[in-house]
Amino acid sequence: MNTSVAANEPVFNERGLIDAAIPPEADIQRGMMQAPGQSLADWLEGRVARFASRKYDWDALKFQADFDPTYRRAQMRYVGTGGTGVTADANTVPSGHFTFSTMVIPAGNVGPSHIHYDVEEVFFVMRGKMKIVCEKEGERWESILGERDLVSVPPGVYREETNIGDEDALMCVMLGTPKPITPTYPPDSPLAKIKRDALKK
Repeated sequence: MNTSVAANEPVFNERGLIDAAIPPEADIQRGMMQAPGQSLADWLEGRVARFASRKYDWDALKFQADFDPTYRRAQMRYVGTGGTGVTADANTVPSGHFTFSTMVIPAGNVGPSHIHYDVEEVFFVMRGKMKIVCEKEGERWESILGERDLVSVPPGVYREETNIGDEDALMCVMLGTPKPITPTYPPDSPLAKIKRDALKK
């Protein structure tokens, strides 16, 4: 691996992003199959994530809120652990090809600019009004998303989300990989310099 590359930069080879931490497709497929001797009911119940058994995790991104309270928001995980840095959550459906969670963003709060080099990220607004800002190589795009609006942000594009409404906003967030690499921040962002430990639930 090239050790002269900055810690905040992706490293690619001829097959794509190095250290993407994605298991081989055969392992993913095996993990989604019914286990020998397992009943259909047990198999499918293990693939259900009920709202009643979820809770919002305000600590998944606490390191950001500790730096700036406007970054405070909460994740509720359903499929996999998403890209917040939580490494394990036994109370989710195992992820095969994507992760799925919901996110509460209090009024006026921000999901700071960040980038996923390995994966597309989908935001679907269920409640509220969000301003989405995307940047790539000096170009900037922004849009307002309302209830039931969606944006799919490609890999390699910085994205920032701000709740511009008067109440908590609620978004679904989907990442197109079973185990996304934790996102990085713009090199001039103070968040790029913060060290944090991976969270386990």
